[in-house]
Amino acid sequence: MNQVVSREVWLEARRQLLAREKEATHLRDRVNAERLALPWVKVEKDYVFDTPAGKKTLADLFDGRSQLIIYHFMLGPDWDAGCTGCSFLADHFDGTLPHLNNHDVTLVAVARAPIEKIEAYKKRMGWKFPWVSSFSNDFNFDYHVSFTKEQLAGEKVFYNFTDMDAANGNDELPGLSAFYKDEAGNIFHTYSSYARGGEEMIGTLMILDNAPKGRNEDHTMDFVRRHDEYQEAAKAGSCCH
Repeated sequence: MNQVVSREVWLEARRQLLAREKEATHLRDRVNAERLALPWVKVEKDYVFDTPAGKKTLADLFDGRSQLIIYHFMLGPDWDAGCTGCSFLADHFDGTLPHLNNHDVTLVAVARAPIEKIEAYKKRMGWKFPWVSSFSNDFNFDYHVSFTKEQLAGEKVFYNFTDMDAANGNDELPGLSAFYKDEAGNIFHTYSSYARGGEEMIGTLMILDNAPKGRNEDHTMDFVRRHDEYQEAAKAGSCCH
């Protein structure tokens, strides 16, 4: 339990923390500005995705807007269900769609699983956001979130902009990539983020950071379950601290 003090002592401690919080906010503003100033790379490769409405190109995924954010969802071709952490993050997507779409941004999830498997899992989770399959193309491989058996058999794989140990055996890892399409139809890759880079998209974690016990975890997001599995986990005594 934390130290219990008078209101006056608490107020002084809170003011000191506020100064640090303002520093973090200003640093975030500077980092965001640097992100927007990154150079772009023109996308030369043609990608065609499987969707519930048939085949669509990368350009089609923009859905008439100039900006596209793709979440690389961990759901491999032979997986029975989507990654728990990705599912936790994706729970936050649907409420953002009207705001993003009306701000010239389209949000789409991409996974390597066949579209039929994606649609089944999406129905189970009750989600509405667009989700397409890269089963028939190299998109998730080219953006370094999916790995072949040959790559995993080596010593290193390239992830989060560095060579990392391939011994963990993960054929799918999480990530986010952003793209811009100009009036001539040219597409540019503007940004990618991996590992914990997408954590600020998870509003639940941001709320927990303000709770008395914070995230209350032994390691990153160890308390998270798919949203339809909490009751079962609670009965098993493995849900929360």
